[in-house]
Parts: sequence; structure tokens; C-alpha cells
Amino acid sequence: MNLFSLLDQAATRFPNNGAVFRGTEQVHSFAELRSRALRLAAALRERGRPGDRIAIVSENAPEYVELFFAVWAAGMAATPINAKLHAKEVVQILEDAGASVVFVSGKLAPGLEHELKGSPAAECLRVVIGSERYTALLKDEMTGPVDPTPEALAWLFFTSGTTGRSKGAMLSHRNLMALTIAHLADVEAVDEASSLLHGAPMSHGSGLYMPAYIARGARQVVPASSAFDPAEFLDLCDHHPGCGAFLAPTMVQRLRLEAERSGRRPANLRSIVYGGGPMYVEELKKSLATFGPVFAQIYGQGESPMTITGLRRADHATDDDGILGSVGYARSGVEVAVVDDQGRPLPAGEIGEIVCRGDVVMSGYWNNPKATADALRDGWLYTGDMGAFDERGYLTLRDRSKDVIISGGTNIYPREVEEALLRHPGVAEVCVTGQPHEEWGEIVVAFIVPTPGVDLASAALDEHCAANIARFKKPKRYVFVEALPKNNYGKVLKRELRQQLADGL
Repeated sequence: MNLFSLLDQAATRFPNNGAVFRGTEQVHSFAELRSRALRLAAALRERGRPGDRIAIVSENAPEYVELFFAVWAAGMAATPINAKLHAKEVVQILEDAGASVVFVSGKLAPGLEHELKGSPAAECLRVVIGSERYTALLKDEMTGPVDPTPEALAWLFFTSGTTGRSKGAMLSHRNLMALTIAHLADVEAVDEASSLLHGAPMSHGSGLYMPAYIARGARQVVPASSAFDPAEFLDLCDHHPGCGAFLAPTMVQRLRLEAERSGRRPANLRSIVYGGGPMYVEELKKSLATFGPVFAQIYGQGESPMTITGLRRADHATDDDGILGSVGYARSGVEVAVVDDQGRPLPAGEIGEIVCRGDVVMSGYWNNPKATADALRDGWLYTGDMGAFDERGYLTLRDRSKDVIISGGTNIYPREVEEALLRHPGVAEVCVTGQPHEEWGEIVVAFIVPTPGVDLASAALDEHCAANIARFKKPKRYVFVEALPKNNYGKVLKRELRQQLADGL
């Protein structure tokens, strides 16, 4: 089982159909895409061996498509890295993954080179996407793809960890094939007259849906801006057939506001799959009124990629806020339960930790047996999310036990922000939490206890964070306090801080 077979089959059926587009311009047909993937795979095999981790550090780009399938054809593991991360964080991931090759965009290459100095990861081969060196890799095709076992590593998915360092969820060819089949079974009816618009990052959710669309001979459309711009997205929906996209709820809101402002409606919009953060019921109703019945919802994690529960398009045809406010019911091939702190299933209506199992669930975390043992127990993935089923089988999320902040559809873990802030000499104590925000879902707020005698300003902390963590993790607000509320054991009482924010602090 090799995910490359999905491209191979599509190229056989639809060799002359457009496969990859930059904006409105065709970049490759399916036959050309298959050829380029096999040529890149041959170059990778000359420099490595099956199982090697091949990193991709880039904004959205057409090359993502050929690189993924080249890596799989070579029997290696794709390791895409969030382009929004600070270069220091990227280097940490490269070191952890032991990447042998890094494909990096021209925009991000200088910063990465600077941070690689003195790092063990400096030994890896770096290739700037679209450069002459990149083109020079395209030589003779491989005679055929490597035939790995279904359990072979296909995607090393790095997700932020509560310890302040990213954890690599190991996703096999079997895991990603299960994701692909479940998506086509549950979420979208995709065919050769369909297009996937990559508005969200291809290093994460949008890229994970790539195999399903390739399997059906559908187009991959990368915006010319390489980012999500609502007006551009509407333009692309007018040009390409059967448009679908995975978008974070904040992106859906921005798209709705642009459609209302401009009076435009996307001519060929077929579906929007939303996930990665809370979609509030009132916003969902407004978006349904604007775009019609095009929405489907998924709830998943990097550890069970995009596939735990979901709401189909048909499930959105309701006035029941309980359904619209839920994350749906178990996906095809996945068992989902809510359990107590002893791992015992809870009845409908009772809140507990959400667990799941199935072929889509990761095999563990890369080089992290302790985190693996914590997450995978008795065949179940313990998500760390809290929720409850109702009597009809709909699951509603109630809280996130890991304190993750989801801002603009991106996970931000407080501890890594706290650790960065504590490296500033003017910070004696800190506690980071999320505050509800109409546009972003949540924003990051840092409660700061300054070092005695230090005159600390928000601007200095902004500058410090900019030098150490990604911009999207930087607090939007700093609240300076004399002391943090704590219990008898010295643990900070985050609920009190959240209440202060809710009370208008």
C-alpha cells in the first residue's frame, strides 16, 4: 500500500486533465504531475533510503503536491512544517525528525539558514523550492514506486506539545488511506469535475485532504497569493469547477463578510469543510444563509487526522442548535467514546474525556515513548478533549483539558508561550490563557508578574516574543498583576483568570 498509487491511478484515467493550478493558470496535467513526482522520487532515492524524513517548509505552493507524492513514491516520510513557526522552532523540529532533506521556500530560506548555524540539522540537504537546484533534481523517472508496508511512516505530523516542544504524530500509509476513504464516504462526493482550493495551510488540514481529491482526478488549486484572501477565494470559485475547501471557522467568517460587503456569491462553490476550532452557532447560521447548504464539519486531531466525528451537509439542514453546536457523530471506521478518569464509558449527558480508535489513529509520537504511552492506552487514543454525547449520538465539546488555545484555527499551547516569556529577565511569573474573540475564536492573553524593581512594558515583551516564538503565538494582551491566584498546592488557578477576563478585565 503506497499513497502514490492514488496519483498513479488518476494519471492513468485522466492523463490530460488539469491536476495542479496556481490561481487560474494550469501548472501540470495529471500525466505531468505523475512524471515529476517520479523524477523527484528518483533524486531522493539517490540521496537517501526508504524511511528518511523529507521536510517541507513553505507557504502554500503548487510544488507541495509533487513533493508529497515524490516522497511517498520514494518510500520516505513527508514532514511538512508550519510556515508560520519561528525559524528556531523549525530547527527544533528538523533536529527531532532527523530530516535528511529540507525543501524550503525562497522567502523562508534566509531565516532558516541563520538559525541552522551550529545545529546538528545543518547537515541536511537544503533545496529552495523553484530554484535552479530544485529543477536540476528532475532527471529520469523511477521505474516504479517503493512498495512499503501499510504501517510504514508516510507523514510525520508535528503538532504543538504541552511541554513547549512539538510532538511528531506518526501517520502511516494505512492511517492516511483510512482518512481518505472516510472523507469520501462521509464528507464529500468528489469527482474529476471537482477542485480543492487550498486556502488553509497545505502543511496541515488542507494538505491532508489532497489524497482524496487526487484519487478522484480532481484539481489542486493553490491561490496565487499562497494565502487565504477572501476576494481571491471568490474569484477562484468563479473560475474553477466544483470548488471545495477546508477552512478554519475564522476563514469562513471572513469569507462571509467579504461576500456580504461585495454582494458577490461564489458561482461554483460546492462545499466548505470547517474545523480546527469552534464555529459558533450564530456565525454558522449566518454563513448558511449567505452561501447555502455547502457546509460540513469535522472534528479530529493530528493524532487522528481530520477524522473523529463530523456533521454532513445534510445534518446542517436543521434549526436544532444542539446539532449545529455539536461536532457530530462518529466517522466511518472510527469508534468514539466518552470516559471517566478511570477509562470507563460514561452515559449520554455526562462529561468526560473523548477517546477514539480505528485505522486512522496514529501509531505513536516520534521518539517520545512517554507521550505515546500517555495518549495511547488499551488501543484507544485519549484526545485530552472533554465532551458529552446526547441521546441521539451527537458529541459536543465542553472543554479542552490540555488548555489549548485555538486562535484563527491554529492550536497554541500556553506553556510554550509561558516558557518563552519567562526567559525575559523582567518576568517573574506568567500565566497564559485564551480569551473569547469574535473574529479569531480566541486570542492569547498573558498575565504577567513583573520582576521587582523592573519597569516592564508590553512593547518589550512583544519584541522578546518576536525573537523567540512564532507571531501567531504572541499574546494579543498583557495584563500586569502583583500576584497570580493559586491553590494550596501552588498551582495557578486559570479558571479565576478566565473569569476575570469574562468579567471585563
